[in-house]
Amino acid sequence: MHRDESFMKEAIRLARLAVEHGNEPFGAVLVKDGEIVFRNENQIYTQHDPTFHAEAGLLRRFCGETGITDLSDYTLYSSCEPCFMCCGAMVWTKLGRLVYGASDLDLCGLLGVQGSACCELVFGNMGYPIRVAGGVLRKESLELLRDYFAKHTKG
Repeated sequence: MHRDESFMKEAIRLARLAVEHGNEPFGAVLVKDGEIVFRNENQIYTQHDPTFHAEAGLLRRFCGETGITDLSDYTLYSSCEPCFMCCGAMVWTKLGRLVYGASDLDLCGLLGVQGSACCELVFGNMGYPIRVAGGVLRKESLELLRDYFAKHTKG
């Protein structure tokens, strides 16, 4: 199995846990030198914080706990393409690489809304060249999102 798929499986596992814990189905994993160094799941409902997305929460907690704020040697794996807020956090932490499963366009399609937060455009508009690989285990991520949002509204 390709390394990206292995780490994405963990992000999707965390997204499932987020649902079990009463949150939305998003998970994120931070990797350096082929090792997971931090994990986080979406916690917008349990933390009563609409900004506690899997990715932004991971970056906030990792940087706060380690004192490391330059993540240029790190890769973040996200079960779904990050929103504008989370993309901004990735720029401010100088993330080296982002890998995601389902796209934000996929999510918008499920939710029946127009538009999309294309992270590559966000990174480009902010002038920071984060390398991006999308669509890793897209089918698995999309299935989880579809199952959840068939029964819930976006919070």
